[in-house]
Amino acid sequence: MPRWTLCIISALLLYAGAAFAQSVPSIDAELEAIRAKHKIPALAALAMMGGEVRMDGAVGVRKLGALDPVTRNDQWHIGSCTKSMTATLAAIFVEQGKLRWETKIGDVFPELRETMDPSWQIVTLEMLLTHRGGAPAEAPPNLWRNAEARVGTPPEQRMNFVTGLLLRRTEEPPGTKFVYSNQGYSIAGAMLERVARRPWEDLMRTMIFEPCHMTSAGFGAPASPGKIDQPWGHAGAEMKPVPQGPDADNPPAIGPGGTVHCTLVDFARYAALHALGERIGTMFLRRDGFRKLHTPLEDGDYAFGWRSLPRDWAHGNALTHSGTNTMFYFVVWIAPARDAVFVAATNCAGAAAEKAADEAVSALIDKVLKPAQ
Repeated sequence: MPRWTLCIISALLLYAGAAFAQSVPSIDAELEAIRAKHKIPALAALAMMGGEVRMDGAVGVRKLGALDPVTRNDQWHIGSCTKSMTATLAAIFVEQGKLRWETKIGDVFPELRETMDPSWQIVTLEMLLTHRGGAPAEAPPNLWRNAEARVGTPPEQRMNFVTGLLLRRTEEPPGTKFVYSNQGYSIAGAMLERVARRPWEDLMRTMIFEPCHMTSAGFGAPASPGKIDQPWGHAGAEMKPVPQGPDADNPPAIGPGGTVHCTLVDFARYAALHALGERIGTMFLRRDGFRKLHTPLEDGDYAFGWRSLPRDWAHGNALTHSGTNTMFYFVVWIAPARDAVFVAATNCAGAAAEKAADEAVSALIDKVLKPAQ
């Protein structure tokens, strides 16, 4: 990679890292009005443009019934926004020649070829990451109970989960229909683990978090056990606070589909590299790899952990995804043509959380992008 490219990327990361040391306009007043209207515990949002935080805010409390306020440096569960990270890992593996998009499940797990249902024989890595591999939308109940028991290391839990999935027939004929599935991403994550001989969590830390300077990133619910040092998730319509523990997040078996947490600015750093990647590439993935990740298949708008949708404010297609573990909600929008990223998060889920996050992003777009049009 040309030295100038590395310099640009390094400058982007350092600039983003230093952004909070500067005076950043607050959107707290608008966020508080949105939070109060939808009656949710907390709401946070951030806009980044050209690698610089242009506006941000955080309002509300970390836990209903307590007085601890959320801050702009708090960590939020990003749910299925984890999927683009797993897909990015796969793209790096493909670029390094360790896998191909056409690699089949049986190529990586030859010991399962005879026991897996024949319907899985043609399923490729690309099919799994674009939700077209026929993996079920919902985990079979008995496999989910086993996953929730969390017996063994995370890779062992995933492998047990995947082995059980592969014994059953695919939900749809592979390659014929879009079926959004955490289970498909579990299979893809297990494939990466087998090829690398390292846990998916370690791969994420060394190949995604560290290159993107995501120092806050981790797995599971963000708060420490017994403490209100980070936002707590809130469950159900009654928004019951959920303490750190097994009930605070999904099991590691579906980690590759959605168990990461981080600050808004750390996720924006990662998203900013996707905004920039198609134009000049990055230190860990070339332009062609980013183009592949961002290009939907012909039958829809879903690519690899991203939806690609035309938006006037984006001056072209925008990349977006949302995520929830049923106790948090997170959404991201990227305008690659304008080098802009918008993220919003809440510590509850459901319709109110989704509306609040969408309104927060819309407010940021109006303030950051619309005046420049």
